[in-house]
Amino acid sequence: MMPVAESTVLQIGDLVYQVSGLARSASMLSDLGTEAANQEAFHDAFVGVAMQASPAGVAEPIRVATSGVFEFDCLPTTTDVGDLWGVDEDGAGVALLNQTIAKVATANLAIGRAARRINPAASRALVDVVSTVMCGGPQVMA
Repeated sequence: MMPVAESTVLQIGDLVYQVSGLARSASMLSDLGTEAANQEAFHDAFVGVAMQASPAGVAEPIRVATSGVFEFDCLPTTTDVGDLWGVDEDGAGVALLNQTIAKVATANLAIGRAARRINPAASRALVDVVSTVMCGGPQVMA
């Protein structure tokens, strides 16, 4: 169970990171200037996927899945099993998206790996997420 601040709104399926022990959705991360910097900061504090919602004004702890295969929205792309995926950024480049992912080049930006090959291109991807906080995150392949 992960504590949530009373002012934080979380939806089921949101990608969650922690600040001072409290769950926050990806979009709450302060903009660090580049998509890669935002992805790396999120990766470093990534807890998992919200399994319960938390409406405004409620400070009850929620369940967060720290690993598992989840389906997320993405820009139309192809991928192979094992490709790295991180949280995506909005079109303005100032905030991460709560439930949308993007392919990334390195493990320090990733929240998981593709669990299913996509070809031809599709706008939904199955990703095996791994919490950095609880499990050390996606590992570099040897």
